[in-house]
Amino acid sequence: MKSFFSSFLGSFTALILFVFGGGLLLFLGVLMAASFGEQPQATVKSGSYLVFDLSTNITDAPAQIETGALIAAFTGGDVPSQLQTRLVTRALHEAAADDRIEGMLIKGSFAPQGYGTSFAALQEVRRALEVFKKSGKPIRAYLQYADTRDFYIASVADDLALDPNGMVFMPGLASEGIFFKGLFDKFGIGVQAVKVGEFKSAVEPYTRTDFSPENRVQLESLLGELWDEMRDTVAEARQMNGQAFQALIDSGKSYIAEDLVTANLVDRLVYTDEVLQDLKEKTGVSDPKTPFKQVNLPAYISQIPKVSAAPEETPQELGAAKGRVAVVYAEGVIVDGSGTPTSVGGEKFAREIRRLRQDPAVKAIVVRVNSPGGSATASEHILRELRLAKETIPVVISMGGYAASGGYWISTHASRIFAEPLTITGSIGVYGYAFNIAELSNDFGITWDRVKTGKYADTLSISRPKTEDEIALMERMTNKIYEDFIERTAEGRAMQPAAVRTIAGGRVWTGSQALELGLVDELGGLADAIAYAAQSAELAKGFRVSEFPAKKELAEVIAEVLEQFQPSATKAGWLNKVSQEASKVVSELEQFNDPRGVYARMPFDLLIK
Repeated sequence: MKSFFSSFLGSFTALILFVFGGGLLLFLGVLMAASFGEQPQATVKSGSYLVFDLSTNITDAPAQIETGALIAAFTGGDVPSQLQTRLVTRALHEAAADDRIEGMLIKGSFAPQGYGTSFAALQEVRRALEVFKKSGKPIRAYLQYADTRDFYIASVADDLALDPNGMVFMPGLASEGIFFKGLFDKFGIGVQAVKVGEFKSAVEPYTRTDFSPENRVQLESLLGELWDEMRDTVAEARQMNGQAFQALIDSGKSYIAEDLVTANLVDRLVYTDEVLQDLKEKTGVSDPKTPFKQVNLPAYISQIPKVSAAPEETPQELGAAKGRVAVVYAEGVIVDGSGTPTSVGGEKFAREIRRLRQDPAVKAIVVRVNSPGGSATASEHILRELRLAKETIPVVISMGGYAASGGYWISTHASRIFAEPLTITGSIGVYGYAFNIAELSNDFGITWDRVKTGKYADTLSISRPKTEDEIALMERMTNKIYEDFIERTAEGRAMQPAAVRTIAGGRVWTGSQALELGLVDELGGLADAIAYAAQSAELAKGFRVSEFPAKKELAEVIAEVLEQFQPSATKAGWLNKVSQEASKVVSELEQFNDPRGVYARMPFDLLIK
């Protein structure tokens, strides 16, 4: 199947080279600028306001490369910002105790990408904002066009202002599925799927044209739990109850500026110049040409090591090197092999965990999981190394936005599992695909013939549908891996397999639900997980924290980029039409590279809006 998608993607790659090849040198130039343009350490003046510009993507893992530079190079727009969850929360804790920081201004609107800016990450950030607020320092927010994520964060403010021409759109959460069965039928691409678990809906985009009843039930439950938490948090901040807030947004009278003031969802309507003038007065700036005293969050983060650490967070790379906690970020789809900067390569991550557990300086490992799962084989390889590590040092899991299917698989045997209430986890189930292009080939006049020495010798062929015996074999393999998943969960969570089955079936749960079901141990963020790991390892205050994956050298980044632009040697020109129609589908399907063709992954794209 992997070779099929490699061929399928070949023509699309050629198209990309033709259209964007001229911009490759421009991209490399921008990449070099981004790599060498590190944020200089800031000088924080006494009486400054910390400016938290939400126009960023908050990721769990530190940036290996500045992907925003590529977007800016091809669009001519601004380079999107990327911040790391742990550093954001730590900076907010630091600022709460920093005498130079007088208050905070929240502005802008989030720019989520990939698995970044998840609701779980925002919950962790909001908790840190509440710590800042409790310090007695004012938080001011100025919004123009805010959505659910923006308003969830901004609602913590003491003074919440809105542009007179602005709006807030927080209508609730929705998940819209996309289904490709009709597309595949149109082009003659056959799909045969096997799965274990009535809620394992990842196969549905290719086998159905709508949600199954079981998937609809679990999505309604999941979104309801997530929404209740966010709605009630915002309502409480605005001195309302959740039911009244729900009635207000459903009435349609809580979106435009004047309605928001009447409903007490914002405090006042002001223009940007009025906000700036007000802040100048509060920071003692009288010169009309001089901006108010301020330091933006990325700049403040850059100088954190020079500031004493807040008790809630552990300073990175500080203190005596008597031992350290290694934080490994498993962010993205889990794939076989080395993976990419946006995926979790089973071979690469297993190798790194093996290196860490053999390093005498590493006294504990914390794995931050933000993954919907993926390859069952890769997940098992990672889990194997984590289980070996646990034999000698504490291994702690911190769940971010997603820790489902394979993301939960790799978490099962941890010494302790932390999750946010808004984490999406569980999805204990597996499935497999079998694609064929028999009809598509025939439409182009291509026929196939074969000679074989055994009944199953050509089972992996994509030139024909699978036989009943071959489907039965796939089902046996899928069932075996599901049993392995049940066994891993039962062993790691000290549960009976029968008890695991009642909450498995591929169903997804929130972190709060997972705590009640025994799938996680405690609600908390990455800082809590690091603190627990250090305590379990009996590390003294001032222990060091190191992170993986580490930022890559420029030469390595350029080499990987050039490799990605190499056209496939197996491309066929007649696939051009198909690749143009389904390029997005194909690029995502390339992530399905498990050698056994079986996957522990949650619904293909759970797009919550």
